[in-house]
Amino acid sequence: MNKYFIWAAVAIVAAWFLLGGKTEIKNLGNSGQTVVAFGDSLTAGYGAGKDKAYPAVLGRMINRPVVNLGLSGDTAANAPARLPQVLQANPYMVLIEFGGNDFMRSVPFDQTEQAIRQIVDEVQSAGAVAVLVDTGGYPGMSRYTKLYKQIAKEKQALFVPGILDGIFGKSKYKADPIHPNAAGYEIVAQKVHKAIKPYL
Repeated sequence: MNKYFIWAAVAIVAAWFLLGGKTEIKNLGNSGQTVVAFGDSLTAGYGAGKDKAYPAVLGRMINRPVVNLGLSGDTAANAPARLPQVLQANPYMVLIEFGGNDFMRSVPFDQTEQAIRQIVDEVQSAGAVAVLVDTGGYPGMSRYTKLYKQIAKEKQALFVPGILDGIFGKSKYKADPIHPNAAGYEIVAQKVHKAIKPYL
């Protein structure tokens, strides 16, 4: 009997690797038509322009348009007001990138958490895949990273770790002390692409 249990375990592990080790994500295979990037200046492409922002680069990587709904200066706490615009785009997947402005403006952490949870809930209720894009990079942002990981796990959303890790503090990738330049946004797009590719 033990022999059968061993073979069953081997089969399960093999299936896991053949499927790419995918995490179970809510709303995969939905009927949405677009990928929407919803965020702040790091989504908008501040420092390089919209045509060189990470959503534009990502769109070329996946050979389909990525709707850029980045708004410079926006906070997670204020972002739910823009959700109707996101959902009007009939998204298959929404890339949610906020937190840097909340941190720099000392928005109460619980307000940011509440807003991120609301965004994920509404995106998923609309039938789309929610993707939490963690900025990383900034000193002091680790609590946001931890929160986004936790929310992603709880709500079966995707998590993209530290898009500014390896960029922050390197002048050749920066337009200013905070924002990437075109070369930096290429790296951001690569990181996002790596995380979402198995789920497109």
